[in-house]
Amino acid sequence: MNTKLSFGEYLRKLREDQNLPIRKVASKLDIDPSTLGKIERGERNANKEMLPILAELFGIEEKTLGLILFSDKVAYQIIDEENHNEILKVAEEKIQYLKNKNLKQGSFDLK
Repeated sequence: MNTKLSFGEYLRKLREDQNLPIRKVASKLDIDPSTLGKIERGERNANKEMLPILAELFGIEEKTLGLILFSDKVAYQIIDEENHNEILKVAEEKIQYLKNKNLKQGSFDLK
């Protein structure tokens, strides 16, 4: 897996490696071929609902596609910030805090 590629670039590579025409992949996703072309060129975003369909179509793990899709979203959001590495570290800590907070709020002590 080449994590440096954007989601669209990765999707295009998968499609071309399997010699699938854009119209066939678009049909599986129930979108226009022009929309898929825009996704592959980075002019439009894919969505989470596409991941299981693409994973099955290309025989790869949905998790792999998710990593590339969501890392794109994060990268494009902070690409112009000077302190992007610090932002990522704080975000990772914040995610852990929020997960723990939500677990504590949703748990019951039945002792």
